[in-house]
Amino acid sequence: MKDRLSLLDYLTVAVFAVQAGFALHVGLNGPTERVLPIHWNAAFEIDGWASGQEFAVLLGGMAVIGLISGGGLGLYAMRASISGESPRARTLRIGQGVIAFTVAILGLTISAQTFGDLPPEGTARLSMAGLSLILFGTGAFLGRVAPNRLVGVRTPWSYKSRLAWDRSNRLAGRLLFLLGLIGLFTAPWTPQPAGTLSLIAAALVAAALSTFESWRVWRADPNRRPL
Repeated sequence: MKDRLSLLDYLTVAVFAVQAGFALHVGLNGPTERVLPIHWNAAFEIDGWASGQEFAVLLGGMAVIGLISGGGLGLYAMRASISGESPRARTLRIGQGVIAFTVAILGLTISAQTFGDLPPEGTARLSMAGLSLILFGTGAFLGRVAPNRLVGVRTPWSYKSRLAWDRSNRLAGRLLFLLGLIGLFTAPWTPQPAGTLSLIAAALVAAALSTFESWRVWRADPNRRPL
C-alpha cells in the first residue's frame, strides 16, 4: 500500500512538471500570434483567441495549482495514514488522483486545440471528449470516498447521515461514469455544440439527482442526525 501511494505522489509531480515545462517552452519559444480559441458565437464560430503567451500562462497556472492542491492532498493523506485514519487517507488519495487526472486531461485538451490545427467542429468534439474523460474518471472513484469536505456529494443531509452520504455518492459516481462512457463513444460524430451542451446538461441533472438522493435517504434514515 505504501509503495502504491508513493507512486501516486511521483505521478502527481511528474504530470504537473511536464505540463509546466511545456508551458514554459511555449512561452519562450512558441507562437506569438493568437492560437487558442477561447470564445464562440451563437453559430459556433470562433470569435475570440488567446495568444501563445496567454496559453502558456493558462497551462502553467493550471500546473502550479494542480501541484499545490494535489501535493497538499498527498501530504495530508500520508499524515492520516501514519495516524491510522485509513478511510480519510483513502479519500484524500482519491481526491489527489482526481485532481491530477482532471488537470492533466484539461491540459492535453487545450494543447491539442491549440496546436492540432482542428476545424471548429473538431475542436468542439475534442472538448466533449475531454469532458467525458473527466466525468468517466471522477465517476469511477466517487462512490468510494468517505465523508469529507473536499470530494463528493457534500450536502447538509449527506453530512448528517452516513447512509445518505454513501448512497448519494454511489449514485453520482454511477451516473457520471455512465455519462462519461456515453460521451466518449458519441463525441466523434455528435453534432456540435449540441453534443457538448447536452453532456453538460446531463451532468447537472446527475448532480441534482444525487443531491435529491442525499435528502431522500437522510429523511428515511432512522439513525440520521438533525440538521
